[in-house]
Amino acid sequence: MIDEKDTTPADKDGKYEFMIHYSGRELPCTVLKEQDKFIVYIEDNITSELTLGPDGTLMQTGGTDLADSAVEFIKKRILG
Repeated sequence: MIDEKDTTPADKDGKYEFMIHYSGRELPCTVLKEQDKFIVYIEDNITSELTLGPDGTLMQTGGTDLADSAVEFIKKRILG
């Protein structure tokens, strides 16, 4: 649900599926984006939450620790 008081752009909200290089393997990755929150599922056994800051940085805010390179890959994949 989108909070009407939130001014964060939501134009790229939705579900994204792609392959990601993680722990030396290519694994399926699903990302659910809603406003500034990204819920990341990698191969059905890794779950993480990322939050987009007002300055455009994507920070991990919960779940399994992801490498900085994985976070950057997800950001580029979804936000361009």
